Amino acid sequence: MLKIAWSEIYAHPLPQNHRFPMEKYNLLPEQLLYEGTAKQDNFFAPISLSDEQVIRTHDAVYWQKLKDQNLTRQEERRTGFPLSQELVAREIIIMNGSVQCAEYALVHGVAMNVAGGTHHAFTDRGEGFCLLNDIAIAAHHLLDKGLVNKVLVVDLDVHQGNGTAQIFENDDRVFTFSMHGQSNYPMHKETSDLDVGLLDGTDDSTYLSLLDRHLNEVFESFQPDFICFQSGVDVLATDKLGRLGMTLDGCKARDRMVLELCHRNKVPVMACMGGGYSEKIAHIVEAHANTYRLAQELYF
Repeated sequence: MLKIAWSEIYAHPLPQNHRFPMEKYNLLPEQLLYEGTAKQDNFFAPISLSDEQVIRTHDAVYWQKLKDQNLTRQEERRTGFPLSQELVAREIIIMNGSVQCAEYALVHGVAMNVAGGTHHAFTDRGEGFCLLNDIAIAAHHLLDKGLVNKVLVVDLDVHQGNGTAQIFENDDRVFTFSMHGQSNYPMHKETSDLDVGLLDGTDDSTYLSLLDRHLNEVFESFQPDFICFQSGVDVLATDKLGRLGMTLDGCKARDRMVLELCHRNKVPVMACMGGGYSEKIAHIVEAHANTYRLAQELYF
């Protein structure tokens, strides 16, 4: 059964003029239920992550500042969010959604978090709508418990997974692969194990050709036994922040390439949704829904 992490707290309200499309966190599950891709028993509500699990990945002083609402104004601006207790509570539930999905993926082959993909969170700070890094927390959980030996992070959000790269820069058990817009945020890139920078306007054909080559090369050389897939849909040409030229069909073909590789090689995969900022919310929901449709088609 496809297990999907979702909670009503995922759509925690922000000021109406905030540009982050929080409504997708309710609309995506509604769409999946409406069309029959998922049923109610596919969904589970994550519980909060413990302090111990947070500080395994993140600096304890930074975590305390988040809990105490004690970020400086500059630190808060860097996250992109107005800081609140409700936001921190939301964050640790999303984090554990990815941890629990990682465990479900070991059983079912794949599991998916409606939120997550918070790849801009560093060890000691948040950036770009990310306070904590669910990809790193989930990978550490699996590795520390001896459930897996090597984790491949496949980050296909349009923005580089800079926080994830920093967290794992000295850990050879985790390979960070980020394919992103080279002229897009963040302007200062960290060094992933493999970075593939894309020109503005990159189309489906160019994107998929590069992904096919690099993904297979990394898979063969690193031979992971688990994959964390950041499946951001801000690669679409319609995205306000993305600057690439991909279509919905191209984005779906991207997801198929990753999920088929995992399925064919029996490597469990945890997918988290990442970014998506198209003007029409329908484009965001449709692109994300394709990832779930493919998981059901391939695995179940």
